[in-house]
Amino acid sequence: MSVIVILVFFSVLVAGGFLVAFIWAVRSGQYEDRYTPSVRILFDDESESGK
Repeated sequence: MSVIVILVFFSVLVAGGFLVAFIWAVRSGQYEDRYTPSVRILFDDESESGK
């Protein structure tokens, strides 16, 4: 029974870490650019052309 308590505590700790990382990413502006991903396919990337 004590193993279940340890696993639940560890999973809550990991979930809290992911929540903190997500909140940090949102506040730092990681999800602000909504235009560029939709048109990225239209631009030629010269570094991948190999010439």
